[in-house]
Amino acid sequence: MISKTFIKETKELFREGRVRISLFIVLLLLGVAVWISAKQYQNINEQYAMAKTAEREVWDNQGEKNPHSAAHYGTYAFKPKYPLSLVDQGVDKYAGTSIFLEAHKRNEAQFSAAADQTGLARFGDLTPDFILLFIIPLLIILLGYNSFTKESEMGTLTLLKSQGISSFSWMMGKWSALFFPIFVKTAVLFLIAGIVLNNLNDFGVFNWTSLGVMFLVYIGYYIIFINIVLLISSLVKKSGISLVLSLCVWILACLAAPKAASNIAESKHPYPTRQEFAANVLKDKKEGLDGHDPWSKESKLLEKKVLQEYGVDSLHQLPFNFSAYRMQKGEEHEAEVYFKHYNYLKEQYANQSKVYRNLAAISPYLPTRFLSMAIASTDYDTHWDFADAAETYRIATQKFLNDNTAQNTRYGERGYKASANFWQQLPAFAYEPPELDTVLHRNSSNMMVLGIWLFASFGLMFFTTKII
Repeated sequence: MISKTFIKETKELFREGRVRISLFIVLLLLGVAVWISAKQYQNINEQYAMAKTAEREVWDNQGEKNPHSAAHYGTYAFKPKYPLSLVDQGVDKYAGTSIFLEAHKRNEAQFSAAADQTGLARFGDLTPDFILLFIIPLLIILLGYNSFTKESEMGTLTLLKSQGISSFSWMMGKWSALFFPIFVKTAVLFLIAGIVLNNLNDFGVFNWTSLGVMFLVYIGYYIIFINIVLLISSLVKKSGISLVLSLCVWILACLAAPKAASNIAESKHPYPTRQEFAANVLKDKKEGLDGHDPWSKESKLLEKKVLQEYGVDSLHQLPFNFSAYRMQKGEEHEAEVYFKHYNYLKEQYANQSKVYRNLAAISPYLPTRFLSMAIASTDYDTHWDFADAAETYRIATQKFLNDNTAQNTRYGERGYKASANFWQQLPAFAYEPPELDTVLHRNSSNMMVLGIWLFASFGLMFFTTKII
């Protein structure tokens, strides 16, 4: 009976012009979105490769130069666009693509795509994740809002009752007929995305497993919507009422709940303003060692400590240049200051994430969104990892430069210049995003919430759906 109901419902769906047109439009939008994203992916990674190569050439070809001058001259750490960002761009549009690495200062990522866009960008971009998260749930509502109500309105309910059809078979037949086109459409999108990515020169290892896990996340998301739409259709008498209620669920789950969660998280755990953050960093910097100030209290204490450690009574007797050594100790103090204040930002982000997870019970959109971005390496966790890797590289670079000066000069000596080939000894910056296992472990709570939504929606549908 399930198969007969499935065949009947499928024929009725594809017999309706609105269904065929809507399926075609969504499929066309998906195709265009994937094509646009693929072009953007290629373009951005070509720019990344060119910028990375050009910046490294500039660094390697500085010629004879004082290492501390090179430290202030600085270099850039560039963030590549990872393969699955073709499906879900996440926060990449807002988070910045490069970090300037210089002495004495930790900079934030700059040159985000959103900064160059007009106010029209607030209406959204045509990207695969936009269609997957917002449009396909609307398509589910369009296809399924009258699945049960039409039986009463068309007078076929009495006939079905007389044939002795069970509620379970009836419901599963309708569920399968609604799930099938959504599954096929989503599978085609992910298959096309995988083929495109497999044939593009990417700057991260494309992983079919990660794409498959993302596919399963979205399938779970759609199953929840299918269950809710069928549940509503089984509980009301009129198709119009079912449509309105289903649209209300979509608005609450996909639009209102994410915005409300964002506002609640921000109000409970706000970030400091840029001015407050800079003032706090400057205050802590002044309370420690300044590598440029040899007359400060901290510098004198360091000088005394080093002289006692090496058993000499003059800085000229040290086997290294104390000025460069002091400069490095100042860098280490400033790095600790930045570490402290950026850790506070990360703590606030973690607290906000907990609020999101706690509010995920009101909308399946939230756990799906976070899981999708995490698997695509376009979430804030990955961006924080990149920023921390860039800071670690910046600190190592300053030590590399200061140690060279300390080992090759004596205290009071000025005008030292490193050789032209010295700069090539610095390893290039490289960053790899977290592995899939790490990502799934980080997002175990989101997977659990999505699983609860799945079981709860199935349970409600099974226990409440019956022939009216």
